[in-house]
Amino acid sequence: MPKRLTIFSFLLIFTLIFAGCSNKKESNAKKDGKLTVYTTIFPLADFAKKIGGNYVNVEAIYPPGADSHTFEPSQKQTVQVAKANLFVYNGAELEPFAEKMEKTLQKENVKIVNASKGIELRASTEEEHHDHGDGHKEDEHHHDKDPHIWLDPTLAMKQAEKIKNALVELQPEHKQEFEKNFAALQTKFTDLDDQFKAAVANAKTKEILVSHAAYGYWEQRYGLKQIPIAGISASDEPSQKQLADITKTVKEHNLKYILFETFSTPKVASVIQKETGTKVLRLNHLATVSEDDAKNNKDYFTLMEENVNTLKEATN
Repeated sequence: MPKRLTIFSFLLIFTLIFAGCSNKKESNAKKDGKLTVYTTIFPLADFAKKIGGNYVNVEAIYPPGADSHTFEPSQKQTVQVAKANLFVYNGAELEPFAEKMEKTLQKENVKIVNASKGIELRASTEEEHHDHGDGHKEDEHHHDKDPHIWLDPTLAMKQAEKIKNALVELQPEHKQEFEKNFAALQTKFTDLDDQFKAAVANAKTKEILVSHAAYGYWEQRYGLKQIPIAGISASDEPSQKQLADITKTVKEHNLKYILFETFSTPKVASVIQKETGTKVLRLNHLATVSEDDAKNNKDYFTLMEENVNTLKEATN
């Protein structure tokens, strides 16, 4: 077990004991009757807000720009989750702290949903195991299964359904409203899926060069082929050897674009663009959002449609 998880488990248990002693008689329900919902990644929070409507207060514990693979919640956030009605996490080893938290919170009055449970997960390839696009050590960023489920609209809909079922269980008196809101989401998921299919169907190439192997579910669903750039950090300028390797890959596959993620620094993208003669485009993995996107109230569907437009440009 990684040392940081052992420390986290100790702090979590201590925090909950303290919180339990001082708030033992407090109810998890808000005085306004709304359910308090916490999630890890942004899409799950967005789904919960859309399904719960006026009957929920929802917050993602990941702040804008956080690294979904290495984030650890604060002591305050841990207490807040323990007092909530519902905690939803992605699972599939994306958030090791959440899986530990689920075990520790079993005696607390909070419902916990692993949004990937029961969903057939795509296996990570050996190539992806060695893709450390975020600049992390392998033991911190290694997944036997691909955790980026939410990037597939069809699988994201299954995650949203799990949230809907949890809300119905917690507030059955609002079942009709939750079902209605989820039905509206289903239509949006289906439309988004159709947009991806149309974009790929009209593509001149199915290969995309990406800075992080997060798009395997697009391979599985739509027939794209991601070529990850191993060893490239989103914030550090690449070495001469890395630039040479990238240039070789670009020439071998006759690629015109490199797809960097939203939080990659302009300097990194600029250097690679200059050395390889490619154009840099931006993809959004949506695990967290930028402060600007948050201020502009961009939601899952808005950001995913931006990804569709990026794919159209990159594959034509």
